Amino acid sequence: MKQQVEVKELKEGKYVIIDDEPCVIKSISKSKPGKHGSAKARIDAIGLFDNQKRSIVSSVSSKTYVPIVERKSAQVLSISGDVAQLMDMGDYSTLELKIPDEYKDRVKEGEDITYITSLGKMRIDLR
Repeated sequence: MKQQVEVKELKEGKYVIIDDEPCVIKSISKSKPGKHGSAKARIDAIGLFDNQKRSIVSSVSSKTYVPIVERKSAQVLSISGDVAQLMDMGDYSTLELKIPDEYKDRVKEGEDITYITSLGKMRIDLR
């Protein structure tokens, strides 16, 4: 799911879609309008699921897509290797997600964790 917004409405810490990948905006710099052109914005972002740096330069008045990112809670049913089997606490469906290296010591069986989902992709996200 995604929605369309104008570039001038974007803020740091919010989300944007760059190269069909949901990204977190890290910085926005806007230039003044020139004699013959409109103001431009440079958006630097990091991929939500692959952690790659991406950037776009666009007119401030143009439109871009913003992903709808949902944060959900789940209970860890079992852990095998670096994959955790989770049960969503909203609809009680089960799913398997890879445990990121930075969260390996914090994910334990029987505990509740949070995960994020956007554009059909999911990832464990502990804060």
